[in-house]
Amino acid sequence: MLTLFPRLVLLFSAIVFSIAIFVPNAYAQDPIQRMEGLVKPGDLIKGHARFEKKCEKCHEPFDKTKQKKLCRDCHEEIDNDIKKESGFHGHIHAIEDRECHSCHTEHKGRDMDIVQLDEETFDHDRTNFKLRGNHVSIPCKSCHKKERFYRLPKHNCINCHEQDDAHKNSMGNKCENCHIESAWMPSYFNHAKTDFPLRYNHKNVGCQYCHVNERYKDTPKNCYFCHYLSDVHEGDHGIKCHECHNDERWSRIEFDHDEDTDYKIKDAHKRLLCKNCHEGNVFEDETPSHCYGCHEAHDTHHGLYGKKCGDCHTEKEWKKVKFDHDVDTAFKLKGEHKELQCNACHKGHLFKEKTPQKCSACHKFDDVHDGQEGDNCAQCHEEKSWIKKVVFDHDITKFPLLGSHPLLTCEDCHASGKYKDEEIMCYACHKKDDVHKLKLTKQCELCHGPLDWLVWNFDHDNQTDYPLDGAHDGLDCHACHKDPVEDEIELPTNCFGCHEKDDNHNGQLGKQCGKCHTTKSFKDIEIK
Repeated sequence: MLTLFPRLVLLFSAIVFSIAIFVPNAYAQDPIQRMEGLVKPGDLIKGHARFEKKCEKCHEPFDKTKQKKLCRDCHEEIDNDIKKESGFHGHIHAIEDRECHSCHTEHKGRDMDIVQLDEETFDHDRTNFKLRGNHVSIPCKSCHKKERFYRLPKHNCINCHEQDDAHKNSMGNKCENCHIESAWMPSYFNHAKTDFPLRYNHKNVGCQYCHVNERYKDTPKNCYFCHYLSDVHEGDHGIKCHECHNDERWSRIEFDHDEDTDYKIKDAHKRLLCKNCHEGNVFEDETPSHCYGCHEAHDTHHGLYGKKCGDCHTEKEWKKVKFDHDVDTAFKLKGEHKELQCNACHKGHLFKEKTPQKCSACHKFDDVHDGQEGDNCAQCHEEKSWIKKVVFDHDITKFPLLGSHPLLTCEDCHASGKYKDEEIMCYACHKKDDVHKLKLTKQCELCHGPLDWLVWNFDHDNQTDYPLDGAHDGLDCHACHKDPVEDEIELPTNCFGCHEKDDNHNGQLGKQCGKCHTTKSFKDIEIK
């Protein structure tokens, strides 16, 4: 008795041959192809549509075991992965030998997805690229731009990150040397493996500050090539920055001027910057070692005191002068001279022109006497004060000071300062005090004395030829002295000279009024 399966085979064969007899034009192929065409389960996907009538491309008649081989013959890349146990298919085949159709079924229609990839459950660790870091959370399409080419993306970072490559491929394709999958930035390049290990402040500097324009090959190692823009010396100190600076602290100078040069830095010079003295190129331009070489512009003497600044000034304090005029010269400074500036006396070249020691030589323009008193100023003036304490014995002159005159200052009488030009007459000084307006001449001393100008005394009876008696006694001086007098007073001594207008006789009795009248009263008649 035949089993069920052989019976079905015989039945299937009989049907095939019956159809072939009665339907001769059903297929023009050989009998095997006509038989397979009758049992086709459905349409192929679009990718396989060209094989719709070429079943032998994928099927070996009545031998499913050879179907996998036909798939791999067509899909050479996958076949190569399986042989090398590489990629997703290679890793799966290494674990278990699967048939292709166990995952990828066909004849389900043109639009059927025979890959059946579940992005959420897909185990990427079975591929050649295990997902780590940020790669775990990014969508599949970020790397697999086309769904049908999941196996195509390469494993090098640059293949996906070429647009993110700030180095413009100048660092090569081994991005993993600096970057990690957890975070593209910051980078973790180990600079210690190069011939320029990063120390101190260099550790915190961004790559782009030294590797400008992504230049990593032949990057200069000399400080100056990176720091020339920060070079406060402007190239004047050369390019060997390390001779003075270090990468631990740029502002700390290691250069020892006292040890490394012939010029020791002392006192105020220690506070100076290099450029204060080294204005030119420190290696090409010779820096002077004497004061005047640097301080010529500060020389308030304008070169008149020579170039040996150290004779007077010190490095500790430039304004404080150490020169002792009393010890170092034959002219000791006393009184007001101690407070004077050097150029007050030394107006010419100190070493070429001899400075005079006489007062008049320096005080020529202060001499209000216009040279009348000679060169011996010390007779009247002293160094403590030129004008406050003037010592002069006026009694040796033609005008000794009497009365209130000693209380006056020289300027009260000698306003011009030209003492010899002054007149000794009282009127010369007291013109403004002359209430007589020259009616009594300029001989003030006839009435006034030096004690007090307002105290006066004049004896008309003894000092003139016309004694005052009668009504004349007690008259105001101006009653008779009515007109200004230039030299001597010349007034008439007879009555008619003053009383002509009082003559009631109209001159008929002559001018001898005294023969009838008296000085006691003009009205009294006393004929003599």
